[in-house]
Amino acid sequence: MPQLDWLTKRPIAHRGLHDLNDKRWENTLSAFDAAARAGFAIECDVHLSADGVAIVFHDEDLKRLTGKDGQIHQLTAAEATALHVGGTGDRVPTLREALALINGRVPIIIELKGIAGRDDGLVAAVASELESYDGHAAIMSFDHHLVRRFPADAPGIPGGLTAEGVKTRNIEAHFSMLAHELAFVSYNVHHLPNPFVAFVREKLRMPVITWTVRDQAAKAQSDLFADQITFEGFNPDSTLA
Repeated sequence: MPQLDWLTKRPIAHRGLHDLNDKRWENTLSAFDAAARAGFAIECDVHLSADGVAIVFHDEDLKRLTGKDGQIHQLTAAEATALHVGGTGDRVPTLREALALINGRVPIIIELKGIAGRDDGLVAAVASELESYDGHAAIMSFDHHLVRRFPADAPGIPGGLTAEGVKTRNIEAHFSMLAHELAFVSYNVHHLPNPFVAFVREKLRMPVITWTVRDQAAKAQSDLFADQITFEGFNPDSTLA
């Protein structure tokens, strides 16, 4: 299992250090630079463009973030990166642009967003961008079909399962993914504690990070049952935030 002390060393800014999409929007170069300058690790989301490029974007649909109609996987990288985010000066970045900006200053945790039938090559595309990256980086996904590709398509890159749920069927599905060389887990903070997370931490000694922590009360819950938070909307370094 890869050494992942760096994964849990500092709080992780959810989609960068944005201001809840007021002036500095999520998953933009501005949000990533702000996080790096503040010393926070960065979580971001990636989709695969129509021409096979890893694009930093959360939603499948374009409307919320760009005001445009359509879906991100329908666009080429050139078309996607021409779009402004939230009417700001920031454009939709490629993963390559994000990595160049962060430049190893802080760790980056990349969540791969799957679209069944539209994401062939996504894991390999992300791995290709990370191949020569000189900095701490990890990948993760909710999508089990993508996580299963991690060992073959992204060898040597720490891979994690993004997960939630407390029902038996959820927990059993998560346990089944432990057969796929996971290095860490990212779990919904509001679904702690649970047997899966307890087993991962206590028996496997595998790090667990949580999402998405939005206040000190949720941070306190995370601190009891996990190793680090993914946060937004408050300053986790301040008890007064």
